[in-house]
Amino acid sequence: MTDPLDSTDRKILNALTANARIAITELGRKVGLSKTPVAARIRAMEEMGLITGYRAILSPLKLGLSHVTFVEVRLTDTREKALSQFNAAVRAIDAVEECYMIAGGFDYLLKIRSRDMADYRRIMGEQLSTLPHVAATSSYVAMEAVVEQNTPSL
Repeated sequence: MTDPLDSTDRKILNALTANARIAITELGRKVGLSKTPVAARIRAMEEMGLITGYRAILSPLKLGLSHVTFVEVRLTDTREKALSQFNAAVRAIDAVEECYMIAGGFDYLLKIRSRDMADYRRIMGEQLSTLPHVAATSSYVAMEAVVEQNTPSL
């Protein structure tokens, strides 16, 4: 399969990643095109499903969510029905910032945001430990975010 993006598309994506609210005319100046072709390229990338949406990125620290814990989860059952049940249940927990199915010594890796250790303990006791098919968990508390929300250049 060939790459559908040319260098101008990549410049557009990099600029939108840095600032999704950039004016089309300003974006055109940055990439060397007028407003109409830039808008057409963006629309085409949206239709391709390459651009899936635009959103505000909130500061977890300003929201009081400075505590980050990574949680390994091992399941008692990894058949499709059990995985689907776990996936649906974990999506309903607001404190779960990210969740990945893992190939390795455990089944899932969760990134949990909370106010502090007491808040995390409540989330673990009331929500995470009640997820379907959970056999065991291991928690790792982050001391410092070295790289967060880094988007590689295209």
